[in-house]
Amino acid sequence: MTDTLLDVQDLSVAFRSRDRETLAVDRVSFTIAPGETLALVGESGSGKSVTALSILRLLDGSAYHPGGRILFRDRDLLALPERELRKVRGADITMVFQEPMTSLNPLHSIERQIGEVLEVHRGLSGRKARARILELLDLVGLRDAERRLTAYPHELSGGQRQRVMIAMALACEPDLLVADEPTTALDVTVQAQILTLLADLQKRLGMAMLFITHDLGIVQRIATSVCVMLQGRIVEAGATADIFARPRHAYTQRLLAAEPTGRANPVPENATELLAAGPLKVWFPIRRGLLRRAAGYVKAVDGVSVRVRAGETVGVVGESGSGKTTLGLALLRLTDSEGPIVFLGRSIAGLSPAALRPVRRDMQVVFQDPYGSLSPRMTVADIVAEGLVVQGAVRSRAERVAAVAEALDDVGLDPATMDRYPHEFSGGQRQRIAIARAIVLKPKFIVLDEPTSALDRSVQAQIVTLLRDLQRERGLAYLFISHDLKVVRALANHVLVMQNGRVVEEGPAEAIFAHPREPYTQALFAAAFDLRGDATAEPVPA
Repeated sequence: MTDTLLDVQDLSVAFRSRDRETLAVDRVSFTIAPGETLALVGESGSGKSVTALSILRLLDGSAYHPGGRILFRDRDLLALPERELRKVRGADITMVFQEPMTSLNPLHSIERQIGEVLEVHRGLSGRKARARILELLDLVGLRDAERRLTAYPHELSGGQRQRVMIAMALACEPDLLVADEPTTALDVTVQAQILTLLADLQKRLGMAMLFITHDLGIVQRIATSVCVMLQGRIVEAGATADIFARPRHAYTQRLLAAEPTGRANPVPENATELLAAGPLKVWFPIRRGLLRRAAGYVKAVDGVSVRVRAGETVGVVGESGSGKTTLGLALLRLTDSEGPIVFLGRSIAGLSPAALRPVRRDMQVVFQDPYGSLSPRMTVADIVAEGLVVQGAVRSRAERVAAVAEALDDVGLDPATMDRYPHEFSGGQRQRIAIARAIVLKPKFIVLDEPTSALDRSVQAQIVTLLRDLQRERGLAYLFISHDLKVVRALANHVLVMQNGRVVEEGPAEAIFAHPREPYTQALFAAAFDLRGDATAEPVPA
């Protein structure tokens, strides 16, 4: 036995398809000691997640290992029989995935999903299991833990679902936690809490972590050592402090320099008001008892007013569950709400779906996860052209192809790729496709719901520049929903800060970033700038 907990030696991973073989990981080596945190960083497609999934042999059947070993406590996991490997998974080594909605079973309650881990690996059930589940949920900071036991994943926010995933991973107090982008979709305050939580657990349990991320600000805060991956290879490795102080490889230097820059496009003084809504209410009933009567309400949006002018970007910020996304959906009439919504001088609050359809030509949406919002069975041409067809905006196939080509070119994609499918593109390219779908009808207003949160920092910067350029060229108005305050600062003219369904502070972006008044806003900003490793923890004047 050695002091090394995990020893990855010359690991290679390849994928077979009908006509070719792709080498995704090429002779990667690294070690992790007990209690150590190693960060594996790099952009999408660099091989980070494939390396992590190989540790527990979670890759699909098309993957195989041309060479290498993965030693955990001197046992080669690649050679371990499946029956023995099951004892390691979930007990000695656990994993937290990036997107909890696809990792949690939509048909099982939170209690059942965490309880399954405890029953399989610890033999706990009944009251003992429930006590441990409540302890875990409290540990990861899930509010009203006892009430959440019967909840299903779709009833929780993104941040709440990720807390449940982390509770499952920590249930058996593992020796190694593999965290694959575990905080990417979370707001900055929750990110800070989760990172603090993981650090505290490490000290208490002596747990090691393999932390996969594209966010170097997080790496600087949590990792003791770093491996930088590019095209399946580790191009630079060393202590975190050394890598940040003296990056040697040009790729590492580029990653460290990649941040959204610039400021919002100025709004013309004579800009017309496109949207005026509110006060809006979106309350969801909490039903209990045999007759499922309403015993209370979740006040997702509670008296919020929004105004957006042509060419303006209104940023909406706040923690998960604050009501940001629900507000955006209400403005688009994609969820029921109470209160006036006036768009282009016309009240749309009471319009039927049929009457609302032509209005939707001028209001579009870009969602957070482009992979989930793009149909895997449709080509890019069909995805982008769908709105054109529904709205009857083109008369012939030639017009449709020309419109799609123009939209793809506007978002920086080669129109020649329009016959490909979403899975053939990177995350950043898929988000560009989603933006192309939104702009192809030449709308006046777009709701952007966390459009950059799952992207690499360098790709975020590209998307921010793209959105500013499109806005300037077309006079677009945006409602930009995000927990990433650096991105908001680079795009927004006006900011709304939401907490528990209400707006607690709003005003011009410059004023909000320079002098936030409310304690909640100050806490958001302090967490954001401290988490990203800025030179100052104070908000920087815009």
